[in-house]
Amino acid sequence: MVSSLRARTALAAALAMAAVLATGGLWLYTLMRGNLLDNTTGRTELAARKVAAQVDTRTLPPGGRLPAPESGVDLVLVRDAQGRTIASTAAGGEPRDIPRLDGLRPGPGQDSRSAVLAPAHPGAQRRVVVAVGAPGPPGAHDPAAPHTVYAMTVLGDVDDATRAVAVGLLGGAPPMIAFAAALAWWATGHALRPVTAIRSGLASVTASELDRRVPDPGGADEIAQLARTVNDTLDRLERSDARQRQFTADASHELRNPLAAVRSRLEVALAMERPDRASVAAALADTERLQRIAADLLLLARLDGGPAPRPEPVDLALLAAEDAARRPAPRVPLRVEAPDPVPAHGDAARLERALANLVDNALRYARGGVVVRAAARDGWAVLEVADDGPGIPEADRDRVFERFVRLDADRGRASGGTGLGLAIAREIARAHGGGVRALDAPGGGALLELRIPAGGG
Repeated sequence: MVSSLRARTALAAALAMAAVLATGGLWLYTLMRGNLLDNTTGRTELAARKVAAQVDTRTLPPGGRLPAPESGVDLVLVRDAQGRTIASTAAGGEPRDIPRLDGLRPGPGQDSRSAVLAPAHPGAQRRVVVAVGAPGPPGAHDPAAPHTVYAMTVLGDVDDATRAVAVGLLGGAPPMIAFAAALAWWATGHALRPVTAIRSGLASVTASELDRRVPDPGGADEIAQLARTVNDTLDRLERSDARQRQFTADASHELRNPLAAVRSRLEVALAMERPDRASVAAALADTERLQRIAADLLLLARLDGGPAPRPEPVDLALLAAEDAARRPAPRVPLRVEAPDPVPAHGDAARLERALANLVDNALRYARGGVVVRAAARDGWAVLEVADDGPGIPEADRDRVFERFVRLDADRGRASGGTGLGLAIAREIARAHGGGVRALDAPGGGALLELRIPAGGG
């Protein structure tokens, strides 16, 4: 079994060359032999017709001795209707080694007939024979009785030429097949040299050395595109690994503080004869914050590697109204502006979570109120959450959606935020084919806009 790509390519090239040589050689052999045979038949027929013209004009030489034919024709003889030879170019009449000619006569409506006859005896050669009809000469018992002029040419030259071509083709085929295989072997090896370098470079990439890249051979061919695609994939893998490491470090840091606080409060409570209810309540609050962080981490892990959202109809206007209804007494007034349905397709539960995170963030920083708007714009289903708080500096509008990023870290922790809410909202929007961005609110403050592709309602 041939396993190497170079070997398979070389074998394919050899088989292709063998097929081309076999087809071309057969075609050349057939064409050359047919051409030589046609030429020989034409010369032989011409010699026969010249003698037939003599028979027709009653000008055969006396004694039946015909002059030697020209153009390589070997024998011309004339036979009467009874098959007797009455004239021949051979001395002494008719040679003994000629094949039987009784069945080779022009048929009704024909003036000539040709055929290639087998040798008359072993050691003789094949002949092409042309028979031409002619009327009988004067003095015959029936001058109108048809006579037949036979002209014969030995096919020795034709056989020798075609044999030489066949031997040449058979002798030249193996070197040409070997040359084609060697050329394919060399060309494939030369073309695959960059692939070998790419494979070696890719094999050297490990978890601790994600900064390695495969060599780029340059150019615009498929191998160069493969190298660039591999390097792009390694870039994404390195960035993903860096984000994962940073995420793990941030998660460890975020979990360490509430765990230490819980432990400290519980130790204090345990040391007291009668535990202070305030210490126990504070420990319980820290425990609840740990639960929220763990839940958010689990949700992000599911968003990173989970399945695509279920494509079910959802109304963003209805989601906004339901979210506001679940908040009976927000810190500042919450108003929903969604006069018309806003249909889309997606996972309603996840979209509810994304909207809740955006609203929670706005309520955390708003001074006088929060407005939630739902609308359909240019093929998008849009949710806007605006607050009148301090706003988000333009330089931080992308960073604010990163995990565990707080522009005001102390305030975020004091208000119970995990630093994952906006990151979760962005991942949910991306999973639905959309995104989230931060803008300036018309009246001052921050405006967070979530958009996903609109769908029929």
